[in-house]
Amino acid sequence: MESSDDGASRPGSAGEHTLQQVYGTADRADRFYEDQLRDRLLPRMVEFIGRMEMVFVSTADAHGECDASLRAGPPGFILVLDEYTLAYPEYRGNGVLASLGNISENAHVGMLMVDFVEDMIGLHVNGTARILDDDEFHREFARARVDHGPGRKAERWVVVGVEEAYIHCRKHIPRMERVSQRRAWGTDDPARKGGDYFRVKGSAQRVPREAHPAATAAGRRRFPSTTHLTGGASRTLRRR
Repeated sequence: MESSDDGASRPGSAGEHTLQQVYGTADRADRFYEDQLRDRLLPRMVEFIGRMEMVFVSTADAHGECDASLRAGPPGFILVLDEYTLAYPEYRGNGVLASLGNISENAHVGMLMVDFVEDMIGLHVNGTARILDDDEFHREFARARVDHGPGRKAERWVVVGVEEAYIHCRKHIPRMERVSQRRAWGTDDPARKGGDYFRVKGSAQRVPREAHPAATAAGRRRFPSTTHLTGGASRTLRRR
């Protein structure tokens, strides 16, 4: 939350506020902040989260380099521990640990849950995260219960302290239809995991950028970042 000259504060980042002035949307944004953005999970949000089967998670490292990933499970796999705290499990994956690695450097996370089937609506949750091993998680949150589904066991948990929760409008959410299918949760079978779907194996891992005129040094000039943190640090990126 950014402080204004008169001592009041507005949700959002300085970049949001600057562009709202440039594009003339500040009044519309203020109505949205006032009507839809909260610093906690309201009861209807809790109910919504309880029936979600997937969530998109965005993270960034200490230098602001971003990553977006998908987490999925049976309804209820995202736990609401209280109105200011939720948690989701981390299962065995490819070993890269991109999201967790980012969180270890920069605790800020963004989560997006979307109902594509029934209500055609989405929920954003932004906050700060910490990583707990499964045993640690259950010691700290002894009452937490979750059905991971057959063949799945959480290795660790991401516990998120909620800072912002707000709606994602349904205007451009496509309607999808639920189909019944069995999922190979926990499998190590490469084919069932997707194999080399994008035909990556065997290609050059890196290609000199000068071979791509659109991606020369000038074309790929780094944007100035506001998230230059020291390694392993978690620091507030915007004033609240």
